Amino acid sequence: MTKINVDMHVHTSCSRDSLIPADRLIETCDYHCIDCVAVTDHDTIECAVELHNQSPEKIIIGEEIHTTFGEIIGLFLKEWVQPFLSPMDTVKRIKDQGGIVYIPHPFDSMRASVLRREALEAIYEDIDIIEVFNSRNAFPWSNKKAMNFASERRILAGVGSDAHTRYEIGKAYITSEQFRSAEDFLSKLQDASLHTRKTPVGFNFLNKIYKIARNIG
Repeated sequence: MTKINVDMHVHTSCSRDSLIPADRLIETCDYHCIDCVAVTDHDTIECAVELHNQSPEKIIIGEEIHTTFGEIIGLFLKEWVQPFLSPMDTVKRIKDQGGIVYIPHPFDSMRASVLRREALEAIYEDIDIIEVFNSRNAFPWSNKKAMNFASERRILAGVGSDAHTRYEIGKAYITSEQFRSAEDFLSKLQDASLHTRKTPVGFNFLNKIYKIARNIG
């Protein structure tokens, strides 16, 4: 079976804090030997849909969705999920369209947008994947806590670079067998290998400055 490298968490210029031009994403992935990428822009699927239409085998349509208690990622989406719903309603919107519920950076204490622990506990039976390594997490114990939570609850483990710059793409990725659907992706993820590298903390500050500049502009 063909093996592919998948970065499960990447942002394009459709996210206000990302410096990755959407039209340069695929060539950048090719440069970093990433065969497939989940485009998980904040509260929009616009760029993900456009890129998927161009290269469906290379792009998973995702969205990093703000809920009333923190962020949840939907993967393999067909429709946009409205932000600032409750976590339960957000999960339902994802599941109703055959998508995958993926919890990003669940224990990163440096992010205000992290899904609150009470919400995580409330929806854990509907979670498909926990991000056990996020390259942008400031402290290693954040990833370790996520790995322990996934293991204890028997939830599938995923990893993502959370890239907001072209340099970061592929810092964290899985290697799995080729998949054909959301259900097949979950099946192949069980036997996937995880590859993880940390992104220098300075990239977080770079994006904060860029986001402020875009908002002012």
